[in-house]
Amino acid sequence: MFRFECDYTEGAHPRILEELVRTNLEQTAGYGEDAYCQRARELIKEKCNAPESDVYFLVGGTQTNATVISAVLRPHQGVVSASTGHINVHETGAVEATGHKVLPIPSADGKITAQQLDKLCRDHWEDPTYNHMVQPGMVYLSHPTENGTLYSKQELAGIRKICDKYDMPLFVDGARMGYGIMSEKSDLTLADMAEICDAFYIGGTKQGLLFGEALVISRESIKKDFNYIIKRHGGLLAKGRLLGIQFKTMLEDDLYFTLAKQADEYAMQIRRAFERKGIGMFYDSYTNQQFPVLTREQHEKLNESFASSYWGQTENGGIIVRFCTSWATERVAVEALVKAIDEL
Repeated sequence: MFRFECDYTEGAHPRILEELVRTNLEQTAGYGEDAYCQRARELIKEKCNAPESDVYFLVGGTQTNATVISAVLRPHQGVVSASTGHINVHETGAVEATGHKVLPIPSADGKITAQQLDKLCRDHWEDPTYNHMVQPGMVYLSHPTENGTLYSKQELAGIRKICDKYDMPLFVDGARMGYGIMSEKSDLTLADMAEICDAFYIGGTKQGLLFGEALVISRESIKKDFNYIIKRHGGLLAKGRLLGIQFKTMLEDDLYFTLAKQADEYAMQIRRAFERKGIGMFYDSYTNQQFPVLTREQHEKLNESFASSYWGQTENGGIIVRFCTSWATERVAVEALVKAIDEL
């Protein structure tokens, strides 16, 4: 059985495990104050061309999202998100548990537009009873989105403009950032993300680390007291070096990006195989997640040897599934899947 359900079914890249073992008995300062975390921060700032940014390491994406959002918002404010956004549908109300409402914008492909955002804010502020409603206080995006789709630099800059218009910070969930940046359709770089966004993170859990996300903060008001906030949310890892070692290992020779590019290329081979058979994609994804719409017979046939994630059904009964490649996907698995698709 070849498994394509998600991009975190394996443990970690062997080089990370080797480095963790090599440094295992070293004694270092705790809580991310060690030399490994410092080197990882330097590498991230270099690759983001953002020397004035602050970099923090947290263990997981949900933890990072909830910590940043609750740190930014005042008690009466909520966070704007696509209706399909991770914080709205796949985090068990983690943001709401901090006392802040998620304000969803309808989305067919996982993205929101500057026009939608402007309308939501305008509708709020022009309502004579606006002070009886939750105020839009910040904007949450993910890149890539939950559906594998990408924002262009122009789209992201347009959203930034609306954020500035209403004085709202822009925060980007980058759990799969590498797969987005390295996509053949991407025109965004880490430096662009650092320039346009107030805060974003570089995902590690889904991209070859055992665990870990690297949060990059540009906005001064978010930086203030952020270490206190991480600690208060239970997010300050005592053995912080475990995070620094992993990001340092992945970034020193761009292994992070090499692996992400390979995963994207494998995903596009799978996409093209489905398209050759006349099988359409539910989302127009050019990242490591592909969403073919299958007949029941096709789904059952592929399920005999290839595990995927059920995503839903179309109105006419088509079955939407997700095939997900990762940093660890092997060529033999992709070739076997492509062959099986060709034989449907």
